[in-house]
Amino acid sequence: MAQRILCVMGTRPEVIKMAPVVRALEARGFQAPVLVTAQHRDMLDQMMHTFGLRSTWDLDAMRTDQTLADLTGRLIPALDRILAEAAPDAVLAQGDTATVFCASLAAFYRHIPFGHVEAGLRSGDLRAPFPEEALRRLTAVTTCWHFAPTATARTALLREGCAPDAIHVVGNTVIDSLLETASRPELPWPEGLRPLAPGERLILVTLHRRENFGAPLRQALASIRDFAAAHPEARLVYPVHPNPQVRDEAKRTLDGAPNIHLCAPLAYPVLVNLLRQAFLVFTDSGGLQEEAPALGRPVLVFREVTERPEAVEAGGVTLIGTDAERFRALAETLWNDQDAYAAMSRPRFPYGEGHSGAAIARILKEKLPCG
Repeated sequence: MAQRILCVMGTRPEVIKMAPVVRALEARGFQAPVLVTAQHRDMLDQMMHTFGLRSTWDLDAMRTDQTLADLTGRLIPALDRILAEAAPDAVLAQGDTATVFCASLAAFYRHIPFGHVEAGLRSGDLRAPFPEEALRRLTAVTTCWHFAPTATARTALLREGCAPDAIHVVGNTVIDSLLETASRPELPWPEGLRPLAPGERLILVTLHRRENFGAPLRQALASIRDFAAAHPEARLVYPVHPNPQVRDEAKRTLDGAPNIHLCAPLAYPVLVNLLRQAFLVFTDSGGLQEEAPALGRPVLVFREVTERPEAVEAGGVTLIGTDAERFRALAETLWNDQDAYAAMSRPRFPYGEGHSGAAIARILKEKLPCG
């Protein structure tokens, strides 16, 4: 009987990054059933449909205004029940959410080897990103196979005492999904958004990190509003995260600006189309720090630190915090200085070139069972 690897997903980015792994596992002859925790319900469902994935188990964990403690307390016993029923040979999860940490701990309690996709990212600040930095570190303790995206991530894991032969540098699976999607000749355009007019430049905006809630988010939104007002030739598209702390601030600050389009989270092919056509990206997202450089789109990041330093070192991403003057100066330079823009808009691939899912499946074929 084929070995069974349970693939656990809870959020929209996890589906995007795990879809190539599921396909690669199945191509290698594994059973790869999917368990979704749905800690982000609607956005997860949208991505499951986009990538043609179906879940065998759905914990439907999302609750209005749930705390991290509530979510953690419900996920571990629910995951334990599924592990007892499914009896997988291994468990995989990706990233840095409560879903990932709880999956790793539940698997450890059941003596089932756990593989961490996108292991070893570290900002060095336990509170930024919050709670992701802590959840990644905690997950590493109970992980059997660390699938690190870069040599920098491998070094971080070694520094924390992880066994060298348990760490595998495979690139980041998001590049698999990005390049496959971007290669399609026709990608959909956001519903209700008119095409770009001659002379207009598109800016993709995303802001949603917990550590920016409150004053930092208000400052970032105000800076973006002011930039849009100064540049009527810019078209800013902002798919707004449904968290009320983000949604309400975005509407309060940006709603009504003639060249800012606020919309619901977009299907991945639509987002990739916007990214492919964007002139700039303003974000605090981790995923866009990986995706945009591969398409040669300069990124200004509203964060003080990042767990993805490779993109910064490669020259495609700049951290700006939420300082209004720093943002204005850098955004204006990229908008007006062709040489500065050209230097930052060359495609870069610090996270691999689209073969990460296949590498993970190959390694698991060699390594199972884990000793």
